[in-house]
Amino acid sequence: MTGLSRRRRLAAVAVIALAAVTASACSSSTDSPADGGAYLVWDPYPQFADDSEWVALLKKCGTSAGVSVERTGYDTTDLTNKALLAAQQGNSPDVLIVDNPVISTLAEAGALTTTDDNKLDVSAMEKNLLGAGQSGGKTYGVPIGANTLALYYNKDLLTSAGVDPAAITDWTSLTAALTKVKAKGKKGITFSAIGTEEGSFQFLPWFWGSGAQLTSLDSPQAVSALTLWTDWLKQGHAPNSVINNTQTTSWQEFATGNYAFAENGTWQLANAEKLGFPYGTIAIPASAGGPAPAPTGGEFVSIPVQKKTSRYETSQKLVACLTNADNLLTTDTTLSYVAPVAAVQERQATANPKLKVWVEAVRAAKGRTGDDLGTKYPKISESLWTAVQSSLSGGKSPQEALTAAQTAATTR
Repeated sequence: MTGLSRRRRLAAVAVIALAAVTASACSSSTDSPADGGAYLVWDPYPQFADDSEWVALLKKCGTSAGVSVERTGYDTTDLTNKALLAAQQGNSPDVLIVDNPVISTLAEAGALTTTDDNKLDVSAMEKNLLGAGQSGGKTYGVPIGANTLALYYNKDLLTSAGVDPAAITDWTSLTAALTKVKAKGKKGITFSAIGTEEGSFQFLPWFWGSGAQLTSLDSPQAVSALTLWTDWLKQGHAPNSVINNTQTTSWQEFATGNYAFAENGTWQLANAEKLGFPYGTIAIPASAGGPAPAPTGGEFVSIPVQKKTSRYETSQKLVACLTNADNLLTTDTTLSYVAPVAAVQERQATANPKLKVWVEAVRAAKGRTGDDLGTKYPKISESLWTAVQSSLSGGKSPQEALTAAQTAATTR
């Protein structure tokens, strides 16, 4: 790619970012190009202070590479905007850690080096997780870990309803369990179907679990998935509140002890230990049985394009250090992530048997921007969550809602 064409692509992608970030933010000292022995690292973990284990690891990796590390943690959305602006202005950090769907946006803008360019070794990474960082047949980073979705359940409610969670293996057996719970006067399942990416994220296991593909939102399989959710509301198995639920408010409903199931993620594990009742987890079942592919959350560690290509060698050492097996285990435990490497996943499950279900869920998961969707995903997702909202609210039938979604996704 020529320098001129790269600048044009960056300018086009960064228009929104320019509107969102102030000039003063662009001129801060932490946004300046790294020089000398200092290497800049930007991450989406502002919750970790300078005295945290995460920052200690960054500095340790810097010491191992013979350099000092200057780290800045940003809010996820803010980080994306800043990364695009920095790439356009030629002052990107040396190492950038971003939410996995953002990789395709930065890659299309020409802001990231590929693993062929920077010599990062991704051979040990699970292919389904690595897919979220791939576009056009090239890989643009290394996954640092993954979270995903499963079903938490209230053991007391299932026992009183005569439901064996191990017998829930497909949609039919799950709906039968919800029916038994309702017969006992309790509530069945809560989830997030809000009209944002959270709603799409929570619907995708059912969508993919039906056999549907994001390139065909109105397929019979897709319609069956939306019909499942819509029927649950009609039959009283799920509350109308799911239409406005975030993943947090959905969890709060489950925490009342009145719901048998909640669809939620690994990030709730600490809160699950504080519940006033015993809980368990099972994989979200696919329509015909087995675990459904759930979407992956989590970040990628990438190496942005630099004017001084000689910096890549040290940046590669930093990333390799952050993603080696021992450091991945520590980091992923801190972040409540499942590691992207099978051997480390086994260590996690051995250390904490409750993670076994999550490891299985992550192994069956897939990236939202996978199947080479890249930057097409956001408009597909918006069309999808709009369809879910329309059907659950009774505005359209599942077929009508998804037909409209497919049209919107292909014409925007």
